[in-house]
Amino acid sequence: MAQQTTSTANTVARDPRTSVTRSLLVYGVIAGPLYIAVSLAQALTREGFDLTRHAWSMLANGGPGWIQIANLVVAGLASVACAAGLRRALLPGRGATWAPRLVGAYGVSLVGAGIFRADPGMGFPAGTPEGPGPVSWHGMLHFACGAVGFLCVIAACFVIGRRFAAEGRTGWAVCSGLTGALFLVTFAAMASGGGAVWANLAFVTGIVVIWGWLSALSLHLYRRTAPRHA
Repeated sequence: MAQQTTSTANTVARDPRTSVTRSLLVYGVIAGPLYIAVSLAQALTREGFDLTRHAWSMLANGGPGWIQIANLVVAGLASVACAAGLRRALLPGRGATWAPRLVGAYGVSLVGAGIFRADPGMGFPAGTPEGPGPVSWHGMLHFACGAVGFLCVIAACFVIGRRFAAEGRTGWAVCSGLTGALFLVTFAAMASGGGAVWANLAFVTGIVVIWGWLSALSLHLYRRTAPRHA
């Protein structure tokens, strides 16, 4: 067993293309858990933040706001790297062009959402008046980046679902389609819920699910990307 493991490792080392592909997919595995962990750590420790009322993006406000800004940018760059890995891992076949493009666009949107800070409101940061508050130019751009990115990753779910359906991988096809549909519903709920608790909690659920899907997909393709024998 030890000899076989060593042989596989040596084969990967001799195949730089596979090594690079797998390295890029690792970013997709870790991006979501890291983003969620950093967001929740702040949500549970920042004064005045309420998980049932405030969107995670609002953590970019206040003195420690740079943490969430960095969190969004790092998650976005990791998603772009993941998209490059998806492109290499999915070739050839259905979805090999559009799925990576859509995931890459989602990554770029996260970077944009970090650069253009969400507006404060609903009593956060501490001392902010209750209610939605005025909408700034950077708040509008933040929402626009988020909307475009969310629609792109939803579309990526359906593209990947079709890819797996064509391969006869029914479980993955159904999971991808349901993930895209669920995230679409939760995003619509957040956009139209007017800050309602149920809408905010539904969107948090959607965020966790979509990141979980991207991590699981990246891990699946990482394992499927076999080294080429010299």
